Amino acid sequence: MKIIYHDDYKKVYSHDPAASEGRLDTAVEELKSRYPFIKPEPAPVDDIKLVHTGTHISRIKSDPVEYRAALLAAGGAVLAAEIAASGEPAFGLIRPPGHHASPDSCWGFCFFNNMGIAVKKIQKAHGVKKVFVLDFDLHTGDGNQNSLAADPGVEIYNPDFPGGREAYMKGVRNRIGSVMNNTYDVIGCSAGFDTYEDDWGGLLRTEDYRELGSILKELSVRTSGGKRFALLEGGYNHRDLGKNIVSFLEGFG
Repeated sequence: MKIIYHDDYKKVYSHDPAASEGRLDTAVEELKSRYPFIKPEPAPVDDIKLVHTGTHISRIKSDPVEYRAALLAAGGAVLAAEIAASGEPAFGLIRPPGHHASPDSCWGFCFFNNMGIAVKKIQKAHGVKKVFVLDFDLHTGDGNQNSLAADPGVEIYNPDFPGGREAYMKGVRNRIGSVMNNTYDVIGCSAGFDTYEDDWGGLLRTEDYRELGSILKELSVRTSGGKRFALLEGGYNHRDLGKNIVSFLEGFG
C-alpha cells in the first residue's frame, strides 16, 4: 500500500473546512509509520482537460493559490490511480477534495474532479476500460456522476440508506455483492469520512470503515486482479480522521 501525499496539502489554500489548518495532521501522524509515502507532482493542464472545460479551468486559475492546490490534488489522484493500474493498492491523502466538481462547475470545497481526472487518465494512458467507483462520502458525489456516469465503462455507487447505520452497511454489502462476478480493470473509491458518528453525518463507527475497506479489497481481488485505489474526500473531525483512515486502510490494503 502506497500513500500519496505532499507536504503542501497541509497549506491553507482557502477559508473552507476542507482547507482548515490541521485537517491532515492526525492522518499523517497515524500513517507515516505504517506505509511508504510517495510525493506527487501537480497535474499538467492536459490532464485537467480530460474532464473540465477551458472556462472552468480559467475560473479556478483566477485564484493562483487555489489553482496550485487543485492541480496538486489532481496530480496526487492520478498518481494513486496509476499505481493501482500497475497492480499495487494506493491511497491519495490529498486535498482539496474533488467529488463535487463537475466539468464546468464546482461546489462543496472542490475545484477539480480528482476521481474523474484519475480515471480518465488511466483510461487514456494505461488501457483501462472498466472501472467501479464507490463513493461513501456523506454527500452524493454529483461531480463524479457528472464527470463519469456517461462513460459506459464506469459504474459509480453512492450509498444512501436513511434507515441508519445497519441499513447503510447492509446496503453496501448487498450492492457490492451484486457485482462480485463482474470483471473490472480497476476499483476506485472516493473516501469521505464525514459519514463518521462524530462528524457531520453522525452515522458510521471507526470499525465500519475497516469493513468498507475489506469489501472493496475483496471486490478488487475477485474482479480486477487486486487493482484498487482510494482518494480522500470529506472528513472534518480532525481528532479522529487519522484513526478512521487507518481503519479503512487496514481493510483496504
